[in-house]
Amino acid sequence: MTSTAAPLTTAFAEAIIVSDPTKDAAAMEAARSAIVDFLACTIAGAADRTTAVLADAVGGDVPGKAILIGSTHRTDPLVAAVLNGYAGHVLDYDDVHASVRGHPTTVIIPALLALTAEREFSAEQLVASYMVGLEAMARLGLSVGSKHYENGFHATATLGTVGAAAAIAHLTQASTQETAIALGLAATQSSGLRLQFGYDAKPYHAGMAARSGLLSARLAAAGFGGAADFLDNPIGFHSAYAFGAERPAAVTENWGAPWQIVAPGLTLKAYPCCTASHPVASLGVDLHREGLAAEAIESITFTYPAGADAALVVSKPTNGIEARFSPEYVFSAALIDGGLRLDHFDDRPVQPRLMALTERGGRRHDERAPRMSSDPKTRFVILDITLKDGNTITRRFDGLPGLTDPTAKFRDATADNPAFADIPSLVRSMSSAADLNRLLALLNQDPV
Repeated sequence: MTSTAAPLTTAFAEAIIVSDPTKDAAAMEAARSAIVDFLACTIAGAADRTTAVLADAVGGDVPGKAILIGSTHRTDPLVAAVLNGYAGHVLDYDDVHASVRGHPTTVIIPALLALTAEREFSAEQLVASYMVGLEAMARLGLSVGSKHYENGFHATATLGTVGAAAAIAHLTQASTQETAIALGLAATQSSGLRLQFGYDAKPYHAGMAARSGLLSARLAAAGFGGAADFLDNPIGFHSAYAFGAERPAAVTENWGAPWQIVAPGLTLKAYPCCTASHPVASLGVDLHREGLAAEAIESITFTYPAGADAALVVSKPTNGIEARFSPEYVFSAALIDGGLRLDHFDDRPVQPRLMALTERGGRRHDERAPRMSSDPKTRFVILDITLKDGNTITRRFDGLPGLTDPTAKFRDATADNPAFADIPSLVRSMSSAADLNRLLALLNQDPV
C-alpha cells in the first residue's frame, strides 16, 4: 500500500532534511562538548562487566566494519549501535536534556558512528546531523507532554528511536517520503519502561533505541513500506503515548531558533548517577566542606515538587546500581566522602557506613509548588536536617548542577590513558572525513 506523508509529519520530515546547524557556531561548539562528554562515558562504560555480558548475548564477535568504542573489535553496524549506546549509558554518567526528559547523545551518536561502516562522510556532517537528531528528539519530547514519562515510559528509549532515525535521515539526505516512513518505523519500535531503572535493562534502552533508529532509516532507504503519518494519524504516536497531554505543534514550532542544544541545552553530568539526584549531591558536597559529620545527624527530609523524583525509584538500595536512583544514598555518599566516584555506583553491595545515614533519610512533596515540567527552572529540592542536639539545618537547591567543560571528566573517566588523550582536542576541531577516520581509530582501542 502506498503511504503519503500527512501535513505535520511532512513538516517534521522536511525540517529534519533541510536543517543546516553548521551556521550556528555556538550550537556547533555545544555539540562538540557533548560528544566529548559522551565519549568519556562510553570509554569508561565499555569496561563495565555488563557491557561484556551484553556483547556476548547480541553477537559482539560477529565480524563487521563498525567500531566498538574502547575496544579493538569491529562488528556489524546494528550490533555496534546497541553496544556503544549501552556503554554510553551504563554508568548513568551521560548527558540529559530537559525537553527529552532523558539522554539523547548516547542514542544518536552510536547510530551515526555505526553508519561510518557503510558510507563515508565528514566530521562536520556528523556533528550537524547529531544536532538535528537531538532537535527532533527534543521537539518530540515537548510535543508528547509530561504524562508520557510519568505514566512509566523511559523517554531515552521511546523518543530516542525517532531521534536516531532523524539524524541518519539528515546525514543521508533522504527524501521527505523516506524520512517520514523512517520516522514512523522508528516510532513503531518505541519502547522502554521506567520500571527497569536500577537494572541492566535501563542502559539497554539506549542501545536498542540506537539500533532501531539506524534500522528504521536503512529500511526506509531500501523501499520498505510503513505509515508516513505517525504524527497525524488518529491512532499515531500522540494517541498512543501522550495520555491527553500532547501539543503536536511543538514538533516544528521555532525549529532551530534557538537549537535545543543551546536552549534549554544539555546538562553534562558532574556525578555518575541519576540526574534527579544531582541537587542533593551538590548539597552533600557543600555540607562536607562545611564540616557537617554524619554522626551528628538524626534525620533528613528531602522535599521535591510533585513529579520531580519520579526517576528516583529507590530509597534503600542494596547495590551501587540501585543506588544511582536513591537520593538518600547519593546525599550520604557525597556528605561522608566529599564527592561521588564511579565506584560508589558499581554492582557491589552498598557499604554499611553509607547506608547508616541513608536509612535516616525520607521524602515529601510540596503539592503547592508547580509540578515539575520540562522547564529546568521548575526543579528544586529542599533539604531539612535535624541534628541529634536538636538544632536544624535547611538548604535549597534550584535547577540542576552541571559541567560547562567535560575535559577534566574525560581525563578522569579514561584514567588519563594516553591512548585517548588526543580525543577531546580532535573532537573540538574535527571537520573533514580524514578527521573522523582518525577519531574512529583513536576510539577503537582497548582502555588498558
